[in-house]
Amino acid sequence: MKPETLNFFDKVYEVAKLIPYGRVTSYGAIATYLGAARSARMVGYAMNGSHSKDVPAHRVVNRKGLLTGKHHFDGTNLMQQLLESEGIAVIENQIQNLDKIFWDPSKEL
Repeated sequence: MKPETLNFFDKVYEVAKLIPYGRVTSYGAIATYLGAARSARMVGYAMNGSHSKDVPAHRVVNRKGLLTGKHHFDGTNLMQQLLESEGIAVIENQIQNLDKIFWDPSKEL
């Protein structure tokens, strides 16, 4: 499918699929990369519906590194468990060392 034929959610999924293992990004960073800087909430809505699309939604957090989407994962701590399985430290629902593992698609793509 050509990028110009993708809807906004599909574009979000395409970017999210590029987040490297062991790294995280934010809803806002994806929105900014897609030219819709004020649409972080829409990126969040896209992530809520991404579980059947082979998208690593667990790697998308809020700008402070909080696991704000965790209630959309099966199980109480699945999002945290997936992140920790990639070597990402999470304490009290917050990514530790966010500045070191943050992936900014606007800079890295």
